[in-house]
Amino acid sequence: MIAELRTFIAVARQSTFSAAGERVGLTQAAVSGQIKRLEEKLGFSLFDRTGRSATLNAAGARTLARAQEIVSLFDALGDADDERIGGRIRLGAIASVQSTVLARALTSFRRRFPKPHVHIVPGLSLHLLDRLDAGELDLAIMIPPPFGLPSDLSWQPLIREPFELVVPATGAGDDWRSLLRSRPFLRYDRASFGGRQVERFLRAERISVAESIEVDDVQAMVAMVGSGLGVALVPMAEAHLPLPANVRAIPLGEHGFHREIGIARHHHRDIAPGVEHLARCLTLAAGPRGNGGQDRRAER
Repeated sequence: MIAELRTFIAVARQSTFSAAGERVGLTQAAVSGQIKRLEEKLGFSLFDRTGRSATLNAAGARTLARAQEIVSLFDALGDADDERIGGRIRLGAIASVQSTVLARALTSFRRRFPKPHVHIVPGLSLHLLDRLDAGELDLAIMIPPPFGLPSDLSWQPLIREPFELVVPATGAGDDWRSLLRSRPFLRYDRASFGGRQVERFLRAERISVAESIEVDDVQAMVAMVGSGLGVALVPMAEAHLPLPANVRAIPLGEHGFHREIGIARHHHRDIAPGVEHLARCLTLAAGPRGNGGQDRRAER
């Protein structure tokens, strides 16, 4: 049943059987078959199916945490079972995950590895990538670069965060194109990978903006929008939700785009048990938030 549980977790994160299949290397039909077998074994359904989407129902939500724990325990069977292991783990992490996914992951990690000193290195994804490539980090939680990773690095997706237009709560209208063209624009720093995504989106949509302020801190941009300084395209990160009462977010509909956050690390080097287990804890801590924002909407 471990394979079925892994597939169940993937569907819960991705919200569609096809996307889950890509994640675990199965066809959509194989994913459907595994979920059907799991539901037959459990005696109840796990998802509400609407068109191509699959949303956890109440029973599925209760089952998910147990499934994640079972898979984590199974994966840990092959680890060196010595909790006295010390040492040092050098972990790069962008700011928006440090108080959410990373905090949850470290809580689980410490139950198995209480000794290692974990050094968290903050920074933009570009800087973390440079340090990882130079061997100064064991792994990095970051946004993937638009130009691809170096050949000796591997990538494990964790979270998909949709970009939306953040505007003052009292602003009139929901036409995001009109608001982008008519209001001062607070730009996500173009030195960041997320900022480059915003730039590509504006070019693709042929939208000319009146640039006002450029900053690399999403929370700062949200606060500036609330102060009436303009509008901003920002990722709906868990760390910044729910949004303050003085701002609101307008979805981009079919034109929407997202940023992906994941784990980058060297795949050709020997990985210490502690580092490997921390990567698994991060995957479990991401949970259904890897589905591109479904949890966020439930909070509103």
